[in-house]
Amino acid sequence: MPAEQRETEGTTRRSFYIGAIYGIWGIIAAALGLPAAAYLLLPPKVRKENEWFEIGDVSKLAPESPVEMTFRRNRVDGWKIISEKSTAWVVKEANHQVVAFGPQCTHLGCAYHWEESKNEFLCPCHSSVFAVDGKVVSGPAPRPLDRYETKIQGNRLLIGPLEGPPEQKA
Repeated sequence: MPAEQRETEGTTRRSFYIGAIYGIWGIIAAALGLPAAAYLLLPPKVRKENEWFEIGDVSKLAPESPVEMTFRRNRVDGWKIISEKSTAWVVKEANHQVVAFGPQCTHLGCAYHWEESKNEFLCPCHSSVFAVDGKVVSGPAPRPLDRYETKIQGNRLLIGPLEGPPEQKA
C-alpha cells in the first residue's frame, strides 16, 4: 500500500514526462499554426502606392498625332523588385489635354499600332480598329482603349495606374 499512496499523492515521473511532451507539442503547434492562421484569416496589406512615372516631354508633341513612348517602372513581386519596360500611346488633343493609352487591345490584349495613312489605331491580330480618341471604330474589340491616369508637371508627362475608358469609370 505505501507504493500506491506515493503515486496518488503527488506527480509521478511518468505523468511529468507526459505533461512535458504535451506541452512541447502545444508549443510546436502554436509556432506553426499561428502564422498559418494569420496568413489565411487576416487580409494582406494593401500597398496602393500611387506611383507616377515620368515618360517624356509633351511640348514636342503634335496635336492629334499619337506617339509611342517607352518608360521603365518597378514592379514588386513578393520580395523581388522587377524593373520592366512598358509603353504608352500618347495623344495631345486639340484642347492641349494629353491622353495616354495602354499598349494592349481591349479584345485579347494584343499590341496595336498607329496607321498614319488611315489615321487610326489598328490591331493586327483580329483587325480591331480604334479612332485617335481610343473609341472602337470596327472589329471585335468590346470597349475603347484603356487609359493611364495622367498629369503634367511643367512639360513632363507623368502617368499613373492604368484605368478603363472614361465611360466605364462612372
